[in-house]
Amino acid sequence: MNKNINISNKLHRFYLILSLLITYFSGTIQTHAYFQDTNGYSEYRAYVLDGQTRFTLASASVSVIGTNISTVTNDEGEFLLKVPNTIENPSILISYLGYQDKIMPLSEFNGKTIQIKLTPSVIELSEIKISLADPEALIREVLKRKGSNYFDHNTIMTAFYRETIKRRRSYVSLSEAVVDLYKNPYESSKTDLIKLFKARKSANYKKLDTLTLKLQGGPTSTMYLDVMKNPEILFTENMTNAYEFSYDKFTQINDRQIYVINFKQKPSIKEPLYFGKLYIDAETLAKTKAKYSLNVEDKDEVSRMLVRKKPQGAKVHLTLASYNIDYKQKGGKWYYSYGRIDLNLKIKWKKKLFNSTYKLNAEMAITNWKKNTNNETLKPKERLKSSDVISDAAAGFSDNRTRKTY
Repeated sequence: MNKNINISNKLHRFYLILSLLITYFSGTIQTHAYFQDTNGYSEYRAYVLDGQTRFTLASASVSVIGTNISTVTNDEGEFLLKVPNTIENPSILISYLGYQDKIMPLSEFNGKTIQIKLTPSVIELSEIKISLADPEALIREVLKRKGSNYFDHNTIMTAFYRETIKRRRSYVSLSEAVVDLYKNPYESSKTDLIKLFKARKSANYKKLDTLTLKLQGGPTSTMYLDVMKNPEILFTENMTNAYEFSYDKFTQINDRQIYVINFKQKPSIKEPLYFGKLYIDAETLAKTKAKYSLNVEDKDEVSRMLVRKKPQGAKVHLTLASYNIDYKQKGGKWYYSYGRIDLNLKIKWKKKLFNSTYKLNAEMAITNWKKNTNNETLKPKERLKSSDVISDAAAGFSDNRTRKTY
């Protein structure tokens, strides 16, 4: 096996994959709204739907025009947006991959929860000319333009983080947090830092024999999903040794024409790597989105990579490990705006007839940001570590609401 591939995959393991600490726990859960003091803010709630099928659209982008305020829809296509009352006549931009953008004045909400329907967009292949026939050459050009296409200044970002654990269809655990990200310029080799501002968790202790899992390093893992800041997650200079690339059908995001590139590990590579799609802006050659998954065919090796601890007598296998990253543009520069990790696990116990199945999700949405003009940084004791578990740091809370929104 190529030595460079081994080194690259070690970076994948340390930075990208969530480690799992398995402990005895119990509970079902209700889901809750994004927690924040509402003084001086107005709340706007809506569902984003496909205008033809009426299916809800998860992870649709919602941003307040003319500001850095944004969010994404949850798994039910719902969002809750908090907008300062000092903004006059605010409007929002709703966008989703493969759909036409929609602009809507917030005055149309009238204090109600509404439905926002998006129209699918169709792009003919003749509308875009490929400037680089070789998809691998296009990716190299994307990496080459990182300094000109992405933020070239220090930034402090505010983000909403949430992790959920479901046993079959029931929620076992929910943790939410507001975090501050201290991001360096994209060409800087300095590590981005993260600080926990506040957090909370919820669980209802009823099923004492229920097994749940703790996610280690959730916020740091989702922050590190920024593949343009940390390209070693997916690709290195020797990526041709590991991956095959091909062009897919074109699409559009935010009314911008997008190249779509498929990638997958070569059949000769036995070590688990990734497969998925990269979305590249046709005008600027900036990577705007990435969706990919880990090859989980080698169950034992993947389990060794991801499972930090497990109870004696339990076998843990991952059936899915997928990742989703989105970028937004502001003032001609792109920046990381959303990251999501989904893990599906099957746990088999000795002396138990049936397997237990779990779905784990960790996602982080940038809700606001500002330039770090004074180059502020975090003291070591203030920094969230990759070994930290948010559910342990969060205080318990109770809330009778059942909507799961930002």
